[in-house]
Amino acid sequence: MRAAFRIFSRRFARDQRGNVAVIFALCCVPLITFVGCAVDYSRATQVRSKLQAAADAASVGAIAKASPGFIAAGSMTSDGTIAVGVTDAQNIFNANRANLTGYTLNSVTPTVVKSGSTINSTVSFTATINTMFLGLIGKSALSMSGTSTSTANMPLYVDFYLLLDNSPSMGVAATPTDITNLQAKTGGCAFACHDTSMKAGTSNYDIAKANNITTRIDVVRQASANLMDTAQNAQTYTNQFRMAIYDFGAASASIGLRNLFSLSSSLTSAKTAAGNIDLMAVAGQNDAFTADKDTPFTTIFPAINSAIASPGAGTSSAPLKYLFFVSDGVADESNASCLKTMYNKNWGNIAPRCQSPINPTLCTTIKNRGIKIAVLYTTYQPPTDNWYNDWIAPFNAGTWGPSPNSEIAQNMQSCASPGFYFEVSPTQGISDAMNALFKKAVADARIAG
Repeated sequence: MRAAFRIFSRRFARDQRGNVAVIFALCCVPLITFVGCAVDYSRATQVRSKLQAAADAASVGAIAKASPGFIAAGSMTSDGTIAVGVTDAQNIFNANRANLTGYTLNSVTPTVVKSGSTINSTVSFTATINTMFLGLIGKSALSMSGTSTSTANMPLYVDFYLLLDNSPSMGVAATPTDITNLQAKTGGCAFACHDTSMKAGTSNYDIAKANNITTRIDVVRQASANLMDTAQNAQTYTNQFRMAIYDFGAASASIGLRNLFSLSSSLTSAKTAAGNIDLMAVAGQNDAFTADKDTPFTTIFPAINSAIASPGAGTSSAPLKYLFFVSDGVADESNASCLKTMYNKNWGNIAPRCQSPINPTLCTTIKNRGIKIAVLYTTYQPPTDNWYNDWIAPFNAGTWGPSPNSEIAQNMQSCASPGFYFEVSPTQGISDAMNALFKKAVADARIAG
């Protein structure tokens, strides 16, 4: 019996088949705890990820272009909190977490603030999730938090001043066909001068109107009206762009800067005013008022400079300023310091009359104030008369029209701010060029701002 017991005891001591179960039992507790922790943390990570996505959607959506906050910022005259933006951010956050369960939201803090020309949106949150396995080691809940920040640039406010040359030279027929037609009706003259000394209906101006002959001023009038439609469609806020329209005067008797339309955000009214742009009337050849010197750049530019207030940073209370200058670029005025001496063998010395390319220093004074100048140089087909051949043609080398050798074109380009010079011939679109200048100005303002 004793021998049998000793044998059984030795076999039991040597038997290792139960060790796996014992070891497994001992290992189960930390293993289960580790797996449980991973499950709890995974759940917490998924919840936080979804809450963060909701915060991202809220911060971005609260300052989207069509959002209440973005729209409200446009009417704010000072920096500060945008209340409707805060409410909108809260609503967007709640909508994006509506189907999310298994957690407790402790707080959500949206802020939407206008600062200068930017809108900053921040959405922060804190939450907790109850654990299942971490409670075994005394961790009954996990805390989580997140923040999302977004920034949007507000459209900049811009004031546009249109300075339109309506001097008699802008009465030239607009296209080669128009020139031919007008010359046929007038006995050879391609200028539709608005001569009020003639019997009603007999001036070249009246003849052009009666025969549907388009002059350069007609094209400028339509282009200016079209520009208002472009501005209307481009603005984000109803008062983002303001327009003013000036010309050189209704008649030679009252020549000088004339305000056709005062600076206003009513682009519809500006379009109506643009429809009234017309050629300057003169009181006959060598009229008593100006003796045909009807393009006085040296008085027009200081006057428009005084009319334009100092530019700002592009806010609603301090808009940027752009001057749109549309002209054929040739001065005709009493000016003893003219760039070109008025002497010709066929005509003699007629100083102090100045008939020459625009002096770019007139534009420099305006540009030095931070005002951008966009220049639309309207070249025209040369009329076949001795005055043009003797006084204007010498300003240009070779064929009239877009040419690097044209002194008129060079001076007009020097007048413009860099990148804001357009030159169009009669067969090209003045309206398209003016719209292109406007779009370029808006894009430039956005980059500069």
